[in-house]
Amino acid sequence: MAIFAQQPSRVAIGFSQAPLCYLNEGGWGVCVWNRTARAAGMVIEILQDPFDPWERLGRFQRETLQGQGQYGATAIFVGTMRDLNEGLPVETLLLEHYPEMSEKYLARLGEAAHTRWDLLETLIVHRVGTLKPSDPIVLVAVWSAHRAEAFAACRYLIEELKSRAPFWKKEQSGHAARWVTHNTPG
Repeated sequence: MAIFAQQPSRVAIGFSQAPLCYLNEGGWGVCVWNRTARAAGMVIEILQDPFDPWERLGRFQRETLQGQGQYGATAIFVGTMRDLNEGLPVETLLLEHYPEMSEKYLARLGEAAHTRWDLLETLIVHRVGTLKPSDPIVLVAVWSAHRAEAFAACRYLIEELKSRAPFWKKEQSGHAARWVTHNTPG
């Protein structure tokens, strides 16, 4: 579960952490963190635990946007794991990342969107760890005064995230595993 900092930073993004330890495929102990960052108009969460994107979206709107009448548009993208990739069946997906690298990238990406478009809020939630088909992987939500900016910013964020963010994917099917070397085009 993600943890929000008590006093979010309005200048730089700082991540709060909650450790989670488990044994990986090779039997080695690994500790990972659910991490959340909050900056003015932007929340980024990288989660080891499964999440419900619709519950998260509703909670964000209740906790962050309640009573704010400035936004007239919300654009949302939810990405889920498929059971087929490039014609091959996929049973599980191991999604790995180097936390400091992925956090910095997502923060810069969010800042770029806020610079390019007049956005009120941005929420990016991304899973890591082992996923199964139909598990949500990513939630990107953008709030702005007008729909054109919300749609454009949401599309930009997911396309950049999908093609450039430092997450590594290992697909498992039966007894075979393979690292994904490129992402499918949007």
